[in-house]
Amino acid sequence: MHSLHYKLILIFLAATLIPTGAILWMSAALLNYSLSYAATEDISRLSQSLEDVARNYYRQSCEILKKDSVSGTIEARKWNPGELSDQQDSLKQFWESGEPERFARSQTNGDRLLYMIRKDAEVWVYSKPFGLSMTELEQQLQQTRSQLEVLHQHDLRKGFTLTLLVLSGIVWILALASVFYMANRIGRPIRELTNGLHRLAGGDFDVRVRTDRRDEIGQAIRAFNHTADHLQQSRNRLIYLTQIASWQKLARKMAHELKNSLTPIRLTVEEIVARHPSEDRQFLDKAAGVVIREVESLQQRVRAFSDFAAEPVTKKESLDMNSLLKERIQFLSVEHPDVHYAFEPCNRLPAVRADADQVRGILTNLLQNAAEAAGPEGKVLAIVRKKESTLVVEVHDSGSGLSEEARRSLFEPSISFKKNGMGLGLSISRKNALLAGGDLSVIEGMMEGTGFRLELPIGNTNIELKA
Repeated sequence: MHSLHYKLILIFLAATLIPTGAILWMSAALLNYSLSYAATEDISRLSQSLEDVARNYYRQSCEILKKDSVSGTIEARKWNPGELSDQQDSLKQFWESGEPERFARSQTNGDRLLYMIRKDAEVWVYSKPFGLSMTELEQQLQQTRSQLEVLHQHDLRKGFTLTLLVLSGIVWILALASVFYMANRIGRPIRELTNGLHRLAGGDFDVRVRTDRRDEIGQAIRAFNHTADHLQQSRNRLIYLTQIASWQKLARKMAHELKNSLTPIRLTVEEIVARHPSEDRQFLDKAAGVVIREVESLQQRVRAFSDFAAEPVTKKESLDMNSLLKERIQFLSVEHPDVHYAFEPCNRLPAVRADADQVRGILTNLLQNAAEAAGPEGKVLAIVRKKESTLVVEVHDSGSGLSEEARRSLFEPSISFKKNGMGLGLSISRKNALLAGGDLSVIEGMMEGTGFRLELPIGNTNIELKA
């Protein structure tokens, strides 16, 4: 059964690895295609071109400004080196360098070009606007170079691919762990159910599978337990009916043998009494009376065995169990006036199709035994209720209850010598209940005594007993 566990895992692997591989391949292809539009190299070339244009523009501006200064088109501002302030660093640096001339940008925002030359002991400065801020342009070019350097240092394709692989791996591992959990959750109860089926098929009718699931698997397990209950009950009923059949064969044989022996005994005793002299007549009549009474008692038990061994004809009819039980209680309350009977009927109780005489015999036996067990001032409780497709009759008494040993042999045929008792009542009652498709069992009493439960199916179920 472990194969189901592994099959679920293999199905998951097949169902995820192939799509995952395809998704990774497509993602990598789309990533490369997308990054191709980033044009990092193009941006680098454009940045270099802009820088070259800025240099050429600066150089041309320098040449034009120098020509204008020579031709006198523009006038120069003259500065005495001793008069230069700290804000005029470029002029001071030029003077201190000893160079004959120098070009520089204005120190504010770099939007003017300065041409500085030495004239005698003065610094002449010619200026001309650029038309743009060279400082800002230089800063933008510097930022562009920095970003390009960062892009070159970080391989985006490799980084994105690695990130995609890591995230996909984490998701896949979490999904695999979930599948392991679900496979175990699904596979374990199925393994237990399969093991239970093997044990049930091997003859272990006590096997049950515990579950608290409410899904289809839980329903299957509860159906298995329900089936096992019915199989166990059917097996017990079959065993009991088989035993009953064997006991019936023995009862017929014993009844026949005892009847053949008791009849000659009684006739012989009566013949002896008839021929004996009159002087010993009184003693002989007394002795013969004792023998005849015992013979009659034995004959009564022989008839009980004959009745037990007989197969009565069953006549099914619709029975109102409330009315039938109420009738039996009224009948027995005359014989046991000191016993308090309580009856709990069931409303809207469906009719049961069974043999009326057999059901009356069962109810009479149960109520009679309960009254005898309860004794004077005792209590007997009779309950009728419906349980699924079964009608249930329970009879409880307030007696002292039964020992465990008595419970084990309660429904086995035996010979009883108590008054009005043959020892076959419960055996016959259970046999008739089984033949009607139900059962008779002993249960825990509700009044500290013994309880019996009679179950009869609502339908035409019938079991034939063959000796």
